[in-house]
Amino acid sequence: MAHLLVIESWVGSMSRLLPRAIREGGHEFTFLTRDLHHYLRSTPGAPAHPLLGARNVITADTNDAEALLPQVEWLHTVFGFDGVISSCDYYLPAVARAAERLGLPGPGAESVRTACRKDATRRVLAEAGLPQPRFAVHEAWADLARAAREIGYPLVVKPVDLCAGMYVRRVDDEEQLASAVRELAGFPVNARGQRRAPVVLLEELLDGPEVSVETVSHAGAVHVVGMTDKSVGGAPAFIETGHMFPAALSAADAEAAGHTALGALKALGLTDATVAHTEIKLTSAGPRVVEVNPRPAGNRITELVRHVTGIDLAAAFVDVSLGRAPDLRHTATGLASAAVGFLVPRTTGTLEALDDNRLRTVPDVLEVQLAEPGTQVRAAGSNNEYLGHVMVGDAEGPGARARVETLLGELHSGLVIR
Repeated sequence: MAHLLVIESWVGSMSRLLPRAIREGGHEFTFLTRDLHHYLRSTPGAPAHPLLGARNVITADTNDAEALLPQVEWLHTVFGFDGVISSCDYYLPAVARAAERLGLPGPGAESVRTACRKDATRRVLAEAGLPQPRFAVHEAWADLARAAREIGYPLVVKPVDLCAGMYVRRVDDEEQLASAVRELAGFPVNARGQRRAPVVLLEELLDGPEVSVETVSHAGAVHVVGMTDKSVGGAPAFIETGHMFPAALSAADAEAAGHTALGALKALGLTDATVAHTEIKLTSAGPRVVEVNPRPAGNRITELVRHVTGIDLAAAFVDVSLGRAPDLRHTATGLASAAVGFLVPRTTGTLEALDDNRLRTVPDVLEVQLAEPGTQVRAAGSNNEYLGHVMVGDAEGPGARARVETLLGELHSGLVIR
């Protein structure tokens, strides 16, 4: 039995999948957080959160890495940790530093820090000659306006250190650029109380479909588990409305996407003790790197992979964080594809009705999770405002995406927000 130190977590599905994977692997964990109520508030009235199943729950200022590291070192002398792990992007750099300090498995701290900063990732990939959009990074308005004219409208405005598509916007002219920059400046501290970098990333708007390449790195080798496609809506925002695994790609596109993702991971140094989710645009000019995430995919993608291949990426994440070879063998699951669709609210108000009775009896539905009437709803501007999701499987081929889109359409027809 191994003992892992879990430093913070997302409050979504990975906050449940990761404790499950630790437990099913025969291990235990200590949970370290600055605000336990952040997790308790996420599931009011629900059974106890699985993070509370930790052997120890300890409070510490996880936002202050310099103060945290000596505390982690002292805890290690008491408990003897075998690995350090987190699913939350905002704490991955601290986790990598902790692993280095304790001499435990993990990707290099500098590699993780770079991958968690979109501007730093862009610079490293540019130096390595990896294909990516034209970009510029500035803080001052005059510099941003000039760079935008040089890149050319339309373009994409991004924060360098937020997740879930927050404040990522398409802009078509200087007026829209100014509005997007003002909106981003009005959010100086993220949801975990960490002060954000004030710089803004501008990128060329890329054409073509987007896929993600799911990989596991161990002992210097990067293994491609598969590729997931992505549906995006909510313009001018970029909201993920659904995913399907495996992506319906030609052999040539799959090879190009995989090759590009591997190049990005190697350039960043993420070739050990990492489960990664690398987003690639398949543009008319070839694949382009959108971003590299040094943690398992969110939005139920890991469960899509498991339903189709039998590979548990949460379990693989635990294994590589312990320095162990992950089990990446495909097993027969009876499904050729699986897809998830998210119920994205288009208006603000209170959820009055959501008819999901038929979904509970549909045989190809794998999961249904929907908000309860009375829920306060906000028109979606990122991936944080979903009202739930539906997941389906297809035993015959790549039909899961079309099926889930049909079911989402039925849900929207019975959705009442006032």
